[in-house]
Amino acid sequence: MPLDRPGEFLRANQITHEYDITVNKLKFMSGKKIIVIFGATGAQGGGLARAILNDSNSEFAVRAVTRDPDSEKAKELIAMGAEVTAGDVDDIQSIKRALEGAYGAYFVTFFWAHYSPEKEMAEAKNMAAAAREAGLKHAIWSTLEDVRKYVPLNDTSMPTLNGKYKVPHFDGKGESDQYFIDAGIPVTFMLASYYWDNLIYFGMGPKRGSDGKLSITFPMGDKKMAGIAAADIGKCAYGIFKKAGELMGKRVGIAGDQLTCAEMAKQLSKALGEEVSYNEITPEQYRGFGFPGAEDLGNMFQFYRDFDEVCNSIRDVKFSKELNPELQSFETWLAENAKRLPLD
Repeated sequence: MPLDRPGEFLRANQITHEYDITVNKLKFMSGKKIIVIFGATGAQGGGLARAILNDSNSEFAVRAVTRDPDSEKAKELIAMGAEVTAGDVDDIQSIKRALEGAYGAYFVTFFWAHYSPEKEMAEAKNMAAAAREAGLKHAIWSTLEDVRKYVPLNDTSMPTLNGKYKVPHFDGKGESDQYFIDAGIPVTFMLASYYWDNLIYFGMGPKRGSDGKLSITFPMGDKKMAGIAAADIGKCAYGIFKKAGELMGKRVGIAGDQLTCAEMAKQLSKALGEEVSYNEITPEQYRGFGFPGAEDLGNMFQFYRDFDEVCNSIRDVKFSKELNPELQSFETWLAENAKRLPLD
C-alpha cells in the first residue's frame, strides 16, 4: 500500500532504521569477539571490515569507527552487519568508548590527511593508552619502518625533512611502535607495501609523453619494490587476527608481489595492450616535482631502493598468501584494474 503523506513515509523510514539497529545489536549479542576497526571506511580498515563481514563463519564481529556514521560507506557496513560508531582518533575519550567490551582492535593513522608525523604520534600514543585500559587481547598497529634507524639524520645521502625526519610518513609510525610496547598490550606490528592503487588515485600511473608513448616514472633503479592491492591489506590483517597468539609481538610485512619498475612496465604493457616504458629518474629529481609530499615520497623511494633487501625481506609474499589465500599479484590486480588507470 503506497504511503501518500510525508509523515507516514518518514515514520516508515524511522521504523526500518530502528529495526536495522535492533538486528545489528542482536548480532553483537551472539558471543562473537568484537574487533574495533579504526579507519573502517578507508582502504585498510574497510578491507578488514569487509573480510570479517563476508565470512559467515567468522568468530569475530565488527565495530567500525568513523568520524561520519552517516556516510554512504558507513551505511554499507551497517547493511553488511557491522556496528558503526562515531569516533575521533584525536580524542582519547572517544577511543576509549569505542574499545569498550572489545576483544581486539585495528589501529591505523592517516598521515596524508594532514602531513604531520607529530599528529600521528599523538594519535598512536592515545590508541596505545586506551588499548591498555580496555584490556585488549590482541591489537594490530599498522606501522612502517623508522627510516632514521637506517639513515641517521646526519647522513647527507638523503635530505632531512622538517629538521628531524627522513621519511616523515614512515618515521612517525615507526617511532610510535614504542608506545604499544611500553603499554604492554598483545600487539602485532603490520607493515604494508607500496599500494598499486596509487597508480589510479595518486597520480603515479602511466603518463603519455609528447611523443604519445606511455611511461611510469620512479627513482627505483633496477631494484625490486614490494607492492600490494589496497583491498588485500585488510584481508591480511584478518589473517593475523585469526592466527592470534602466533603473531603477537611480531613484525609482519605484507606484499602481493616484488617487482622492478621495468617488470611493472612490462606487465602494464600487457594489460593495457600498449607499450609502457620505465622512465628512471633520481630521488633528487622526484623530490623536486613540487607536489605536496614529493620530498617525503622521494625519500621513501630512495629508502626502498637503497635498502631493498631490508624492505623486501620483511614483506614476505609467501606468508602474506598464508594470511590471505585470495592475495593478488600485480598481474591479477591489473586484470581487474587496468581499465581504471587514468592514461593522461
